[in-house]
Amino acid sequence: MKLHVDKEADALYLRLDASVITESEEISPGVVLDYNESNEVVGVEILHLSQRSNELNLSSLEFETV
Repeated sequence: MKLHVDKEADALYLRLDASVITESEEISPGVVLDYNESNEVVGVEILHLSQRSNELNLSSLEFETV
C-alpha cells in the first residue's frame, strides 16, 4: 500500500496494490475510486484536501493500525 500526498495539487492518493487500473469513477465531488480488471477498488484519490478540514496538516500524517 502506498500513500502519496501532493501539496501542490492539494491531493492525496492511496494505492492499495500494483494491479492495472482499468476504470476510474468520481463517487463524490473530488473523490475518485480506481478499479482493476476484477472491478476491485485499488486506488482512492481525494482532491481539494485543504478545503476539507481546517485542522489538516499535510506535513504530519498519522497512521494507526489495529
